[in-house]
Amino acid sequence: MRVLYVTGYRPFELNIFKPNDQKILIIKETLKRKLTVLIDEGLEWVLISGQTGVELWTAEVIMELKAEYDIQLGVVPPFENMETRWSEQEQILYKEIVASADFFRPLYKGDYKGAFQFQARDNWIIEKTDGCLMLVDEEYPGSTSYFLEKSKQAMYEKDYLLLEITPFDLEDVVREMELTRHEP
Repeated sequence: MRVLYVTGYRPFELNIFKPNDQKILIIKETLKRKLTVLIDEGLEWVLISGQTGVELWTAEVIMELKAEYDIQLGVVPPFENMETRWSEQEQILYKEIVASADFFRPLYKGDYKGAFQFQARDNWIIEKTDGCLMLVDEEYPGSTSYFLEKSKQAMYEKDYLLLEITPFDLEDVVREMELTRHEP
């Protein structure tokens, strides 16, 4: 796999309301571990659409990994000015990520016009990537449900790879982090 899309929940779907929430560290550590394995196996590009939550946290992880690995980050939002309704802190983070990304291009010029822009984004992502890494609990897919279904369909149509980070994966990382913290 050369090109991977990473997505998942928005912060509020994970009951995360502060940028220093401990859950973010766990999610980022889990992403780092999964992405490092994929990079070692030949991953060259990680794409995000720039949504808050898992996607922006992924971009932060990629920026850290760039110090050790040859990995590229692409940000492809569905439309321009997507971040204008976000908190000031999220807007600052988004602008920093866009500025340091290896590729940035909104799919549509101008502001939000309709849900078709998100559908077009999903189609473009499926076409341009070899697979997806998604933080999802299939019992409660939330905002990930549309892309989850589209990626499952692509698995059969074009040999698309769907990798999931589940709540169990997060619990494993928490246990490992606890063990390492208590080692002498």
